[in-house]
Amino acid sequence: GVYYKFAGKGGEVKHTSENGTDEKEEKDKIKWVSAKNQFFSTVLIADSVFSTAQIKSTVTNDTPDYDTYLKDVNVHTLVPYSSEKTVPASFYFYLGPNRYYMLSSYDKYSPKEDLKLTHLIPLGWKFFRWINTGVIIPVFHWLGKFMSNYGLIILVLTILIKLILSPLTFKTYISQAKMRILAPDIAKINEKYPNQEDALKKQQKTMELYRQAGANPMGGCLPMLLQMPILIAMFTFFPSCIELRGQSFLWANDLSAPDKIVEWSTHIPIISSLLGNHLSLFCLLMTGTNILYNYITSKSQAQSQSMPGMKVMLYLMPLMFFFWFNNYASGLSYYYFIALLMTIAQTYISRMFVTEDKVRATMAANASKPKKKSKWMQRLEEAQKLQQQQQQRSGAQRRKR
Repeated sequence: GVYYKFAGKGGEVKHTSENGTDEKEEKDKIKWVSAKNQFFSTVLIADSVFSTAQIKSTVTNDTPDYDTYLKDVNVHTLVPYSSEKTVPASFYFYLGPNRYYMLSSYDKYSPKEDLKLTHLIPLGWKFFRWINTGVIIPVFHWLGKFMSNYGLIILVLTILIKLILSPLTFKTYISQAKMRILAPDIAKINEKYPNQEDALKKQQKTMELYRQAGANPMGGCLPMLLQMPILIAMFTFFPSCIELRGQSFLWANDLSAPDKIVEWSTHIPIISSLLGNHLSLFCLLMTGTNILYNYITSKSQAQSQSMPGMKVMLYLMPLMFFFWFNNYASGLSYYYFIALLMTIAQTYISRMFVTEDKVRATMAANASKPKKKSKWMQRLEEAQKLQQQQQQRSGAQRRKR
């Protein structure tokens, strides 16, 4: 597509659609304009500014050159002119790779404003971009100083990330293990209070059980949510990482492209639109490992009878990811594959620290302590009482009718 930056310190970087035909007309001043693809860019940087710009990016499907070119891009722009200036107009041209540290070094040519040339690299939304530029890229670049094989660099990077996130990960596993151990006790409470009018009592008994065991039903969700930004940041990092271009590892000839083990030229309805014309081995390994991990997770959690569809989703999601990732960079599938293997290993290690005997002992110790309700628990019980009173009034009015 075509990328461009508005002039000024706070000037935004915008771009045309990277998938389809797009046309834009900008009236505000522009600092630079660029035609870019996945790994390389051609950038025209004005020494002053461009006053206006008409930008058009056209897919070449219907042109004679569609086998050679992806798009035809055209930019028509104007520059302020004055005959009194010694140099009426001057420009810089950058023709080169979308390499983060190389692009950031060109800020020296514009001391009055940040050129933001690094935004030619799509690294996700603002928060995910910060993770990539502040953590992932520096570590990846640092590892590249000691290792030349990028498959091994991805392996080491994965191990480092998993080690850093391990405290959150173990909290998730411990919480899941406690919930699994308490599942029979929760089932007994549900059997004891089956009626709707006993909902408050059932909730109180359940929360008391959680408090005695030191368990939190939301304890497994929060750590997982805190890890999601890393996973999303890596999703945007690998497809745009030029260092992986042309780098081979094991059977993958290019870590920036799919590792095709099977290809076909025949168009297969539905299958071709979802998978393309190939199968990627790292994507297959990632999918199989993801299904295995979900199976292990489902066995370690208390399954809710009221949500039978959750079990189906556990196995449906990996299949959806398979169709999605089959056309992505093999380096990305390789990263997720290694990360899932390490996650499975951490799951079994965590079970060494959380046993039913330990949880029962914790429950017994907590049961002997004075009960002190938290403010959150007090507010929850008040809300439950109010809800129960409303239900009772509604029931009484229906009986009168």
